[in-house]
Amino acid sequence: MTYCVAIKLNAGLVFLSDSRTNAGVDQISTYSKMHTFGLDGARQFCLLTSGNLATAQGIVAQIRHDIDHGMPISLMTLSGMDEAADYIGQLSIMQQKKAGGGIDFEASVLFGGQILGGAPDVFLIYPQGNHIATSRTTPFLQIGESKYGKPILDRILKPDTALHTAVLCGLVSMDSTMRSNVTVGPPIEVLAYKTDSLCHAEPPRPRRRQRLPARIEAQLGRTPEGRVPFAAAAGVGHHVGPGGRRGARSTATLNPARSPHLRHAARTSWR
Repeated sequence: MTYCVAIKLNAGLVFLSDSRTNAGVDQISTYSKMHTFGLDGARQFCLLTSGNLATAQGIVAQIRHDIDHGMPISLMTLSGMDEAADYIGQLSIMQQKKAGGGIDFEASVLFGGQILGGAPDVFLIYPQGNHIATSRTTPFLQIGESKYGKPILDRILKPDTALHTAVLCGLVSMDSTMRSNVTVGPPIEVLAYKTDSLCHAEPPRPRRRQRLPARIEAQLGRTPEGRVPFAAAAGVGHHVGPGGRRGARSTATLNPARSPHLRHAARTSWR
């Protein structure tokens, strides 16, 4: 299986992908799912793939063929990101039809980049050839095993998030997915693109993937004891507030000596 994520920020774009493919528990392989195209100073693109490997490789091969042979329509000739996403969608449909069509030959694509004179953008291109873009409230798109790594993205990412913060957030998202699903695995590919740079730039690679979980656990361990927000439930959908009144959420800390109503809340919650 696969997990890929693309993030759009004011500062630029971030792309992450795993490299594990499988056709059963005894057929595990490693293939890069990140592909880049571009012309420095004019346009830069990144493409992440999920789904049928043959279809994905066919899409990438056709993109390179059209560029290398100077075809009238290619990523080097299209004038806008939206047009480029439509072009890749049509290539996807073409590759699926060559294999006979059907759900077994479908592939999804995350595609992003920037063309000189336009703004950076990111798209999720469906197997049917149509696509969606990010929004200000959801500045990221995912393909593959998305559910495990989504919560950290929802919590942290905003359009004004710094590029390096988004890279770290994406790595945590990827690590959560790998720990919860064995069909997603290393090596992990990361690419960060700075707005208007029109050239690719990769952030420093983590020294060891194993260090990331340890650093997360260490950070959680620094939370001072007795400072965890507490709101005890007196019943389904109700919370105990000062004086034992239901309906008011308590955000007091775990210190019964300083919060008399907290003692009452604690007793109520254990009945």
